[in-house]
Amino acid sequence: MGFVKEFKDFAVRGNMLDLAIGVIIGGAFNNIVKSLTDDIITPLLLTPALNALNLSDLQDLTMFGAVKYGMFISAVINFIIVAFVLFMLVRTINRMRKKEAEAPAAPPAPTASEKLLMEIRDELRKK
Repeated sequence: MGFVKEFKDFAVRGNMLDLAIGVIIGGAFNNIVKSLTDDIITPLLLTPALNALNLSDLQDLTMFGAVKYGMFISAVINFIIVAFVLFMLVRTINRMRKKEAEAPAAPPAPTASEKLLMEIRDELRKK
């Protein structure tokens, strides 16, 4: 039973759950970015180039009949967009963390013994 308990502790550790959630959200985010690049940005950027070359689709951009450099251009644009979005996300998170770190923490409340010592000090000052 020790092995099963050890595996259970490992599998449900907080870091593992965070990682699993991150992977799932990353997959969903990938679909959004793919749609953004394939359906909006790539056509906007490459439509003039495709029209100038008398091509109708990005897949028609080939070199030597087999090398699909049009798809490579689409992948590069996709990477740039993902990298930029992640950069902006990390930048925003770092700014929020910096503001939290800069906020001065309230001094801790005095303990019971410190309160007693302050009362003694105040009584001695009165005399």
